[in-house]
Amino acid sequence: MRSNHAVDMTTGHPMKKMVTFAIPLLLGNIFQQFYNTADSIIVGRLLGTKALAAVGAGFPFMVIMFALFMGLGMASTIMVSQAVGARRYDRVNMIFSTIYRFSFTIVIPLSLIGIFSVGHVLEFLNVPDDGTLVLAEQYMQVVFFGAFAAIGYNANAGFLQGLGDSITSLKLLILSTFVNLGLDLLFVGPLGMGVRGAALATIIAQSLSWILGILIINKRYDFMKIDFKNMPFHKDIFKEALRLGIPGSLQNAMFSIGSMAMMSLINSYGSAFMAGFNSANKIDLLVFLPIQSFANATTTYTGQNIGANKFHRVQEGLKSSLLLTAGIALATALVTYPLIPYLLRLFGDDSAMIEAGHIYLRTILPFYFILAFLFTFNGMLRGAGQANIPLISSLLSLLGTRVPIAYYLAANFGKEYLYFSYPIGWVIGTSISASFFFFGKWRKELRMDRQTGMKEEAETI
Repeated sequence: MRSNHAVDMTTGHPMKKMVTFAIPLLLGNIFQQFYNTADSIIVGRLLGTKALAAVGAGFPFMVIMFALFMGLGMASTIMVSQAVGARRYDRVNMIFSTIYRFSFTIVIPLSLIGIFSVGHVLEFLNVPDDGTLVLAEQYMQVVFFGAFAAIGYNANAGFLQGLGDSITSLKLLILSTFVNLGLDLLFVGPLGMGVRGAALATIIAQSLSWILGILIINKRYDFMKIDFKNMPFHKDIFKEALRLGIPGSLQNAMFSIGSMAMMSLINSYGSAFMAGFNSANKIDLLVFLPIQSFANATTTYTGQNIGANKFHRVQEGLKSSLLLTAGIALATALVTYPLIPYLLRLFGDDSAMIEAGHIYLRTILPFYFILAFLFTFNGMLRGAGQANIPLISSLLSLLGTRVPIAYYLAANFGKEYLYFSYPIGWVIGTSISASFFFFGKWRKELRMDRQTGMKEEAETI
């Protein structure tokens, strides 16, 4: 393998390896969320509260439409990391071409379905028909039109993550961020393109990163090539990708269904409450990024070590990841909490919007360490190929717990209390995933290899 960016996680101290891999991933996620947040800040400041509410209204529907691609991206990371751990680089190219070919075969019909159905879905979601509904439809139609760019970029990122290369994705995201920000200011400001301009800026930025990613991958890695004229499709690999990816796809789809149910409740309280949630959610996602990055690092770490038959390192990796994510979750929550009112004012000066966002953040931030545990266990289970358990824990956490409890709390105590459903759901999900990790059948393999791996582990640390 010809690259100075890929991290081999099958040797060395687990915590050092995951930190080395996760920091560029975290920086990349921060830049990605930054340009998503920049969309909202620019739209909120230049176009107003209704436009701000509109840009986040259709997100759950978009996730449902493209849940399969997200699942396949997750599957590719697992399969590539295991192939790299086993030093089977020929298999990496087969995985690459198979998933790429399938993704770009079905993206066009799915995009068309999204473009022509999004208006009806937004009405179903109770998006207020006070101008917000029309703006949300305009924004989402442009997003669906350019979905190929997001899918191509994310496919590249998934493969690079499986290889242990988080540096390349970081560089591409930095470029995309600044391109998106500049185009946002141009399209929404002087050119007066409204919410369509914000969506178009994102599409152009993602397209640039996707195309540059193809050029970099083809040049840097001599065992795989992206060639649209020659993309062999391997049925056995596709079946394995579906086995690993469908649980993740279903999880994303069910998450979006649950999110749509939550959004329907939140939207019923008006545009200001809706805009407050969307603004606070952008801040929430930024605070969440360290947890997500280390959970993704855990998936790659676990996959590589499973592929290399070094099961004893998986247990040590879990301890390191739990310590890192929980500590970071507590630290970021403590830093963010007193800054909530000032951060929300970045999106606008509407007092009702700011108060609504403040309610959300002050409720969930103290419980972020529980979310860290949940994502760490799920990240490790995915890396080990146990994709069904994160699906089950997520379904019970969201649809079985968060949604019904949110409606109950809102109906009986008021809208200010509905967000307590989040930490309650996280506790349920963490209990399920942690129980399977500690008591599942796959633990036997870890115990069997632990004794034989002790000497090697002592030498590598």
